[in-house]
Amino acid sequence: MVKQRNEIEEKYTWDLTTVFPSDESWEAELASLSTDVAKAKAFEGHLLDSANSLLETTDTYMSLSRRLEKLYVYASMKNDQDTREASYQEYQAKASSLYSDFGQTFAFFEPEFMKITEEMYQNFLQEAEGLALYRHYFDRLLKAKEHVLSQREEELLAGASEIFGAASETFAILDNADLVFPVVRDEDGDEVQLSHGNYITLVESKDRQVRKGAYEAMYSVYEQYQHTYAKTLQTNVKVQNYRAKVRHYKSAREAALSQNFIPETVYDSLVSAVHKHLPLLHRYMALRAKILGLSDLKMYDVYTPLSEVDYKFSYEEALKKSEEVLAIFGEDYLAKVQQAFSERWIDVHENQGKRSGAYSGGSYDTNAFMLLNWQDTLDNLYTLVHETGHSMHSSYTRETQPYVYGDYSIFLAEIASTTNENILTEKLLEEVTDDRTRFAILNHFLDGFKGTVYRQTQFAEFEHAIHQADQAGEVLTSEYLNTLYADLNETYYGLKKEDNPEIQYEWARIPHFYYNYYVFQYATGFSAASALAEKIVHGNPEDKENYLNYLKAGNSDYPLEVIKKAGVDMEQEDYLHAAFAVFERRLNEFEALVEKLGLI
Repeated sequence: MVKQRNEIEEKYTWDLTTVFPSDESWEAELASLSTDVAKAKAFEGHLLDSANSLLETTDTYMSLSRRLEKLYVYASMKNDQDTREASYQEYQAKASSLYSDFGQTFAFFEPEFMKITEEMYQNFLQEAEGLALYRHYFDRLLKAKEHVLSQREEELLAGASEIFGAASETFAILDNADLVFPVVRDEDGDEVQLSHGNYITLVESKDRQVRKGAYEAMYSVYEQYQHTYAKTLQTNVKVQNYRAKVRHYKSAREAALSQNFIPETVYDSLVSAVHKHLPLLHRYMALRAKILGLSDLKMYDVYTPLSEVDYKFSYEEALKKSEEVLAIFGEDYLAKVQQAFSERWIDVHENQGKRSGAYSGGSYDTNAFMLLNWQDTLDNLYTLVHETGHSMHSSYTRETQPYVYGDYSIFLAEIASTTNENILTEKLLEEVTDDRTRFAILNHFLDGFKGTVYRQTQFAEFEHAIHQADQAGEVLTSEYLNTLYADLNETYYGLKKEDNPEIQYEWARIPHFYYNYYVFQYATGFSAASALAEKIVHGNPEDKENYLNYLKAGNSDYPLEVIKKAGVDMEQEDYLHAAFAVFERRLNEFEALVEKLGLI
């Protein structure tokens, strides 16, 4: 059975006392910050009175935002470690409410700033030296001028932020705290409580009956609650479409991508490139069926490793291997990794009520914490390296940039993490000494590419389709969502939907559909990371330096420019075709090994 939180050894839990030493100190900061946010209302109407007024207001805005992020991060992570704890649900609710108050207080900022003339802007920059720090920040704001509303309208939107986020929060509570999954049997024939944390391990089992049992049990629950999930997802889509409409964007996608100054062609190019290369995925699926000796490959068969070499990594072994792999970036990078691993930045093991999945988080003034739900698998080693990539990106950015630029766009976020994954693959293939181990590593790479490039693009296509459907007046019932998802899944995997009825409910369990056009960036990020990993492993010292500069850049430049300086032009399709070329090359090698080892 999954352990309770208090049964987890302290060394495997993150140390949130480095954020706030106690709950009482968090509550004191909540009270103090609430007062200071309320006082900031005095700035309204005076933003452009003078250069000094603009500087003072902007400084205050940034200072309060910085404190609020830290406050929210503590509440959020406390809640994530056991979502059943009512006190930390309350903390997160209070932090969210204060975010709403903060948004309302500074709702005047952008509308007032947009009244600045070019002449006034240039004069202000000369009159107050401190404004030079914010030049790029201001330039970004001015680019969105036509989408900024009146002050009253901005206040109304800010005030509704909690309401707008209700669908996502309802999904999170239902999915993480309220759902109870059936008891299933593991490979030893023992009964185990199915959970988000152990589902992947069970569906990767070599025993087909274990895979089938876990798969059918998981989706029986989502089938039961499909109408509730359809309502929460439909509500979330309506929120995004509404926000886009009132801000004068043509679509929710345009609104989402414009936040990072990404043209929609980048999204369309990804979907187009993936569709062109679907025959490679179908070829891999057919090979998988042959290796498994199946004439009826099902969706619950697409995750089990094909290799008989069972890579198992304890958490401690995974830490050591990660350090070996990431040493390629140099002493400074490695020292940061070792700090993260030794100073309790990571919440390692699953416990009852803990948020599912994995992430890297924190704020400008905290460690770049990581949440895991550890299982002793090769895949979890990749997850550790992936999240460490995020945390190193955050650490370098926060140490190098001032707060105003001390974060990075989500478009660039997945590149650092998946570059680490690609380098891990290179390292493992370099170390391999026998064909069967090489087979296992190639199998993992092909499955990872399938899951990150193909699968996330499938998600992206589904996400865009439901936003378009809602915009066109279609009601997103569970029946509509089931049919759309099943059709897409058949197109991608080449497996008939009639033979895989449970997969139609998969959309219901994907939290990323509440992240507002996030998922496509996993696929673009992995593809860009493939090119960067090639440069880091086989290039020259300048390539590594350019990469580290990308990690340090934060929001100091536009995202496409930041990554272009690292060596990848993501407005062209070349990086996508190069990624599929790597997939095809390794698939060719994999097929040759299958023949050599006599596996079919």
